[in-house]
Amino acid sequence: MALSVDPVAVTRAHSAKHGWTYTFLADPEARVVRRYDLQHDVGGKIIPRPAELLIDPTGTVRWRDLTDDFRVRTRPETVIAAFDQLAAGR
Repeated sequence: MALSVDPVAVTRAHSAKHGWTYTFLADPEARVVRRYDLQHDVGGKIIPRPAELLIDPTGTVRWRDLTDDFRVRTRPETVIAAFDQLAAGR
């Protein structure tokens, strides 16, 4: 799933524009961003930090990858390897 601090209507339009079929949640009050400490200072403006997270059913972050650049994303195979490693450790 993805998360945006944009309002629901903006998030919905953005998702439709790009044809994304996965869940795209709106967090306009940045509650989730603050809960997972994803605030990022860009030129004095606080914005959500681009991140990939693996969160267990209790809400505990088991793995995360943070970046300062929204254009940089973790490769899918890296996320899958992290998931497999966590699953093997149970």
